[in-house]
Amino acid sequence: MKQVVIVEDEEYMREELAYMFTQAGYQASCVTDFVSAAEQIMELRPDLTVLDVNLPGTTGYAICEKLKKQAVIPVLVLTSRDQIQDELCALNLGADEFLTKPCRKERLLARAENLIKRYESRRNQIGREGFSLDRQTYVLYYGEHSVVLPENQGKLMELLLSRVGEVVPKKEMFQALWGTTKYIDENALQVNMTRLKGRLARLDTGWKIEAVRGVGYRLKEEG
Repeated sequence: MKQVVIVEDEEYMREELAYMFTQAGYQASCVTDFVSAAEQIMELRPDLTVLDVNLPGTTGYAICEKLKKQAVIPVLVLTSRDQIQDELCALNLGADEFLTKPCRKERLLARAENLIKRYESRRNQIGREGFSLDRQTYVLYYGEHSVVLPENQGKLMELLLSRVGEVVPKKEMFQALWGTTKYIDENALQVNMTRLKGRLARLDTGWKIEAVRGVGYRLKEEG
């Protein structure tokens, strides 16, 4: 069953949307803590997020931007705002669809279904828009390009992408590569990491791996 997360502050509208998607065969969940909405959505990893723009404590724009920077999750913006600048702002921040209220049920469900289908082939991907990794095949997608990573490099990239900007300790990398922290091969880890760093540089992905002496590594955007 496909899962839809609804981020809407108006209780009546939220309940109507949840009922509509449930009746259409979806599992509908609602987020009402809007300040932490992005984190909740990323934890749930739904097939679709339906997002309002006007929210207390934050905006749908801010949630959309954060989601698209940290995950591969489709976002449909549903809002009462109907100005072209509102739509352009949402789309520029990564929103996949923009619909204005009131919206016919049939139209909303059709857009939702089409959007979910577009993303189905990307369900195994981790990362963000424009830079992601297929966790099953270790295909790295960057911009309009892609490359298959060797298994060990793929495992390391998956770990780094799961914690973008954070330092990943070496012991977690040992676990990812060899399934244990008891067998420690600093040289083998360094060889794999050097090859991965070099590959990112040659491909001009816009991302780099930074070593944190004595601790581990982190993935960050260049510039």
